[in-house]
Amino acid sequence: TLFLKFNTGPSGHGMPPSAGEAVALKLAGAGEVKVFVVEGEGGLTPGASHETRNTAWGLGLSNLVFLLDWNDYGIDDPAISSVVPGTPESWFGAYHWRVNGTMDGSEWGPVTRAVLEAARGENPHRVPSVSWFKTRKGRGYGKYDNKSHGTPHAMNSPEFWTVRKEFMARHGVEYVGVDEPAPKDAAEQQAQARANFAVAMGVLRDNTELVDAISNRLIEVAELVPDHVEGFNLGGRGADIFSDKRLTDVRSYPAEMWKAPGEKVANRSALATWGSWVNAFARAEYERPLVIACSADLAESTNIAGFAKDFGEMPGWGWYNRETNPRGALLPQQITEFTNSGVTVGIATVNLADDPMTSFNGFWAACSTYGSFSYLKYGPMRLFSQLAQDNQLKVGKVIWVAGHSGPETAEDSRTHFGIYEPGVTQLFPEGHVIDLHPWEYNEVPVVLAAALATDVPIVALHLTRPTVEIPDRAAMGMASHFDAARGAYLIRDADPGQAPAGTVYVQGTVTTANLVKVLPEIEKRGLNVRVVACISPQLFRRQDAGYRDSIRSDADRWDSMGVTNRTLKLMADWVEGPIAREYSLAADWDDRWRTGGTVDEVMDEAHLGPGHILEAIERYVADRELRHRRLRELVAATERR
Repeated sequence: TLFLKFNTGPSGHGMPPSAGEAVALKLAGAGEVKVFVVEGEGGLTPGASHETRNTAWGLGLSNLVFLLDWNDYGIDDPAISSVVPGTPESWFGAYHWRVNGTMDGSEWGPVTRAVLEAARGENPHRVPSVSWFKTRKGRGYGKYDNKSHGTPHAMNSPEFWTVRKEFMARHGVEYVGVDEPAPKDAAEQQAQARANFAVAMGVLRDNTELVDAISNRLIEVAELVPDHVEGFNLGGRGADIFSDKRLTDVRSYPAEMWKAPGEKVANRSALATWGSWVNAFARAEYERPLVIACSADLAESTNIAGFAKDFGEMPGWGWYNRETNPRGALLPQQITEFTNSGVTVGIATVNLADDPMTSFNGFWAACSTYGSFSYLKYGPMRLFSQLAQDNQLKVGKVIWVAGHSGPETAEDSRTHFGIYEPGVTQLFPEGHVIDLHPWEYNEVPVVLAAALATDVPIVALHLTRPTVEIPDRAAMGMASHFDAARGAYLIRDADPGQAPAGTVYVQGTVTTANLVKVLPEIEKRGLNVRVVACISPQLFRRQDAGYRDSIRSDADRWDSMGVTNRTLKLMADWVEGPIAREYSLAADWDDRWRTGGTVDEVMDEAHLGPGHILEAIERYVADRELRHRRLRELVAATERR
């Protein structure tokens, strides 16, 4: 909504984004603007709560205020105190937060004083604050503790009227139908409800003195809100950065962005180069960073640290430090994948534009970890996607880096592979996330620019660790790396003078590199196949119909084969059907988890080495007539039904 960006109910999902909102305000120079989190102690039990409390202290979020309802019950029968030790003092004091509260949590005076102390009290160490309120769940409802949760009184039941009689006695009014059962006719039920709503609202309408006092106080408070915050970092030209086309005009990028054919480099290194350039460019042109990044103690390893670094002679922003560098672009996060995801989406929701309904002025954000741990990022991303869909306020963008993905992460063994897990980046409505699978270094800036130029709020970037050789595309007749922006392109076209044998769709780093290695042998053996690099299904769908049909027609999907470093299930955007599956190669070809070793050893075990790829393509070509006959049989069987 316009007022509540995240709810805390779903297993702690709302807490990490609150830290993101608070740090975005700090970075923007609006650190006196407070972020309030309303929670119960049951909501403190998920791991995200622990991660957020650590993060909030580490980032020095003095503008983050928790309001804690301490009532000892959730939904089930056991009291929370029977399984969770401690009090608010120990729950937050252990993280060096400021803690205050009141045992009179249902009284206006003590609650007001506690909230004001948390929000406006002395905070010399600039740490986050919490104010707790001891209450009893179900107060004023006639049902208490967990029994009050999600159990409304039946319409016009005795319990229903008992609660209403307290209101009637307090305000001297009379509801319609008191102590009578609910009307059986639906229209009469609605009429009675409308009449009783009018009685309740009449209490306010008849008390003009109270209404005037509240209205005048709200106006008075509103007039205290400044039009300009002293020290605001995103004003002036800084607000214009999101309309600067140079950020996504890849053909005007500096020459240092690219690698030459023959160089061997990991595609993850391109994230560091691009990240350092965009933030250094933003500093030079707009005196602000564009992207705020964090990682699960893997900033250098996944190369997301580039967002903090200099680009040549252009200075970057460095690591964020709550004392020495409060404008740093790289947050010092630990092994907190879930919370890092929440922090980034929280950052992206803070819109400080003059008209936030029509434009965005804030920060984009990025987070990274191993691709195999992508599921730890999913929850906050899902909520952010829902928020971006329905909220009238414009939001920023999040770059979700699934680093060290695929069996290419060989030396770390299968606990760290990403064969199935990175598929969670596809678990969104179509068009809500752009999935990027560049296979070599030069494609990374291209696809990032293409994705960020769209209106899609989440960009999932899948990167790997091994170095691969930059191909000489011109010499090989391969499409330019700039064509990666189209989502798919031809690595090799079929010879129009010979009968076409089909299409091979390839995705992944070493898989594509190994296929490129055998292209001369494919040519030598006369295997007349097209080879298509599968980079992004979402970018591909944005191309014109003619291009899409030339690269992957509906017929191609059924009469093709795939080669992927993931599971074949995740190639459904490119190839599908029982026959295509038989001829395709995937890391789980034998329905077993891979083991570990060197890259070559694991890729060979996955049947994705050059020899396996060449053999599979040769079989695919040799069986062309058999494949087509089986397709005809499938159609005939369908027609006989």
